[in-house]
Amino acid sequence: MRKLFSMLAVAAVAVSFSFAAQAYEGKEVKLTGYAQCAKCSLKETKECQNVLVVKEGDKEVKYYLEQNEVAKKAHQGLGFCTAPKGEGPKVALEGKCEKKDDKFVVTATKIEEAK
Repeated sequence: MRKLFSMLAVAAVAVSFSFAAQAYEGKEVKLTGYAQCAKCSLKETKECQNVLVVKEGDKEVKYYLEQNEVAKKAHQGLGFCTAPKGEGPKVALEGKCEKKDDKFVVTATKIEEAK
């Protein structure tokens, strides 16, 4: 009985985290997290791309930024490209979130250093 209860509790927590991130899908969002570069810091892509890593509960969720003028300007200006993995500057952004290829992609309208 204890094992069953433990497994149900773990499943409930995992589902709640996935719902937290999915709640943003297709909506205008305001997110705060730390700045990372998908190429330089995370070693995930061949080209530089801004990624905002947001802590949601005990899990980190990555939001990849669409390469528009707002994101390009913030890439060097706010330190996305120069940040060591897990230690980027704290950044706040606003934009629209979508899910593409199992990734959350944000088209940013505003990116600034978090207060």
